[in-house]
Amino acid sequence: MAPRVLTVDSLNPKVLALADHLGCDAITRRAECIQKEIETKPGSHPFDEILYCNLSNPQSMGQKPIKFFREVLALCDYPHLLEQSETNSLFSSDAIARARKILDLFPWRTTGGYSHCQGTEGLRDVIAAAIASRDGFPCNAEDIFLTDGAAPPIHMMMHLLIRDEKDGILCPVPSHSLYTSSMVLQGATLVPYYLDESRGWGVRMSDLKKQLDGARSKGINVRGLVVINPGNPTGHVLMEENQREIVEFCRKEDLVLLADERIAGSMGSGEGDISLVSFHSVSNGYYGECGRRGGYMEVTGFNSEVKKQVYKVASLSSCSNISGQILMSLVMNPPTVEDESYTSCQAERNGILSTFSRCAESMVRALNRLEAVTCCQAEGATFVFPALRLPKKAIAAAEERNTEPDVFYALRLLENTGIVVVPGSVFGQVPGTWHFRCTILPKEEKIPLFISRFTAFHEAFMEEFRD
Repeated sequence: MAPRVLTVDSLNPKVLALADHLGCDAITRRAECIQKEIETKPGSHPFDEILYCNLSNPQSMGQKPIKFFREVLALCDYPHLLEQSETNSLFSSDAIARARKILDLFPWRTTGGYSHCQGTEGLRDVIAAAIASRDGFPCNAEDIFLTDGAAPPIHMMMHLLIRDEKDGILCPVPSHSLYTSSMVLQGATLVPYYLDESRGWGVRMSDLKKQLDGARSKGINVRGLVVINPGNPTGHVLMEENQREIVEFCRKEDLVLLADERIAGSMGSGEGDISLVSFHSVSNGYYGECGRRGGYMEVTGFNSEVKKQVYKVASLSSCSNISGQILMSLVMNPPTVEDESYTSCQAERNGILSTFSRCAESMVRALNRLEAVTCCQAEGATFVFPALRLPKKAIAAAEERNTEPDVFYALRLLENTGIVVVPGSVFGQVPGTWHFRCTILPKEEKIPLFISRFTAFHEAFMEEFRD
């Protein structure tokens, strides 16, 4: 037989270098198998349902979308409704008015065509005005690029910044794999800096400087600093003073700051003073519209010639999806107090946030009562990241199975309780420490069930492997 043209060994080695996250995949696959077994063989497990605490995807966990957002999207996608008399009784008046205004931004008043590659101009105007109003200093719509969520602009910036393996990016540990995977695909050198768990997952500036100097001493040209705030997987929010220290650090060290915040503006940073790329997505926040793939990046502090190159890369994908663009504008500019939908929209928002708060507080309180578990508060995200001080016997048992100790723990947790979490080793962690990420998104009435199952499992686990 003729040799195969395409084999794993002939693929792009940068793809092969991506982390496999085998432990996470093994847990997910096992959860899927157990789910089928529960459905086909009732009573085959000591529980009758899976609690998916691994998914940071609110609407897949039962959260309802914000009514106003969906009303406007429906009317924009099917403008015929705007001409029907029944529409006035089915849709709120401000949703109808907003849809008409948005449709006027598009040729032939249809959302089925391409937009400007940077995003629809009128929608960028709305978002820029909302940012300026929120933050109290100017925002230029020409600095806004509407995107399919946060992933494409992050990949875009890595394309622009990384030239070869001698270029590096400072990235927090633990962190979401989006940044690290993008660096690997571009051939960059990852320069990790560890978040300080003892300080609520803050950034210790002395460690940041040490990592930067160490990389430079090895000939690595460190070009940027990633800050994930609120943190993923940690759920923390950086103190304002810590944010200011980071901005000043980037200014002094001539680093591009890749972050989802704009405190640099309040520090008087001007054109060319600091290069900042801010990311936002409709997946974030209380709205949790993950599947809509809407987002933006704001590019500031870049000179005009560099901005032309950003635009060039953005133009390669024609444009981001129109529904995501519209939804991003609605998220940034929701109903105001004089609008019909204001009261209901605020009630939906406050209800979701209150539920998040109660679930997080209950989880954290229960976890911190357990032996050898410590958990920081969830301050600004939908997950917690507890630390596990695992017994030596448990670590040895994991090593015998050629798996990470936190993966071993998570698999045992799944088999005994049906609770699915993500091992901390997927995100990176200080060597010799073990964690897991757990979302606060199960329905609120399921939280007591989570706590009782988890508590019983953990107590039995610690007793079984007690040193």
